[in-house]
Amino acid sequence: MAAIQGVTRNYYKKFKFVVEIAGVVFAGFQTCGEISVENAKIEHHEGGSLIPNKSPGKVTVADVELTRGATQDKDLWDWMRQAIELGAIVSEDELKRSISIVQQDRAGNEIDRWDLINAWPVKFVASAGWDNDADENLMESITLAYDYPEIGGDAS
Repeated sequence: MAAIQGVTRNYYKKFKFVVEIAGVVFAGFQTCGEISVENAKIEHHEGGSLIPNKSPGKVTVADVELTRGATQDKDLWDWMRQAIELGAIVSEDELKRSISIVQQDRAGNEIDRWDLINAWPVKFVASAGWDNDADENLMESITLAYDYPEIGGDAS
């Protein structure tokens, strides 16, 4: 009798968003919050003019939250732990990583990709409930801060 060959299970297919660091998939998530950049406007009224001069001001980049996720390892938690211990163990350069958030269709084909430059975790929620039937590490959410986003490309 021949040995039965196992089939590698791709559990990321049930998730619409995957997080890649240097081209390697680290986790899959069902939802991704907005990726937003806001440029404040500064208004100047010169010489009593009723019509203001407008100029760009301070740029604000909102944190992004990925929710209802799964991973096969503890790498995202280890990254969060590094952020907690930043002053004692790692430098800021070692902590920040450029990552990609990839949106996929149901067949696993890439629809859209956003690169978050110099990202680091600011909040990690392990699980809202435990599921002993699951064979992946479930997490409720991870919130990432980053310097700025870029569309497309590989964040290596």
